[in-house]
Amino acid sequence: MSLALEAASQDQGEVPVGAVVVRNQELLARAGNQREQSHDPTAHAEILALREASRRLGRWNLSDCTMYVTLEPCPMCLGAILMARIPRIVYGCHNLKLGAAGSILGLHDFPGLSLRCSVEHGVLETECAKLIESFFQARRKPGEVAEPG
Repeated sequence: MSLALEAASQDQGEVPVGAVVVRNQELLARAGNQREQSHDPTAHAEILALREASRRLGRWNLSDCTMYVTLEPCPMCLGAILMARIPRIVYGCHNLKLGAAGSILGLHDFPGLSLRCSVEHGVLETECAKLIESFFQARRKPGEVAEPG
């Protein structure tokens, strides 16, 4: 998770989310969000890390890998994780706006879906949450109050 935090901490004007894909203790991919710089709404850290891991292994099936991500994946990212057959994801803090791995939705074990993965959360939760909170606090206008959640 510390490597995912490092990827998230690269200040490039992006929402600070980092993701890594690991296989047998080997780092295959590390990525941070790149939506702003690439003008691509799908350039989330998880998607970019999946693409890099697949390139490195020369295959789309990542069923022997684990993904670590600082923020709970959104529905798009969790769908991609499931499609890549990743059996386990570990995330730092909940995503109370778009979380799809248990906080709002539970796509990882949704009834009727044939693809599933295990989810662990709360790893370096405080550090992951502080990174996100600091990012949005720095962008608020003086006196502006954050929306609940």
